[in-house]
Amino acid sequence: MVNVLSAAEVERALPDGWRRDGTEIVRTYGFDAYLDGVTFANAVAEVAEEQHHHPTMEIGYESVTVRFTTHEVDGVTKRDLRSAGLCNDEY
Repeated sequence: MVNVLSAAEVERALPDGWRRDGTEIVRTYGFDAYLDGVTFANAVAEVAEEQHHHPTMEIGYESVTVRFTTHEVDGVTKRDLRSAGLCNDEY
């Protein structure tokens, strides 16, 4: 079984640029052009597929917001933190 992390555990382990938002972690990445954001979102989608852990993503004109949570436990887990770090690697 996957364990939900406490708020303190999440705060200590958050990758750069990420913040806790209730039962999720979230980061908005900025881009100079719309298609740069789309390219990033596609790269995140490929990493998510490899990890079998999929975020919610919102593509804006010059930004992409990525949210992770582990739905089966309704909270943030180590998987979410690892996936967030992988998103940063793609940026």
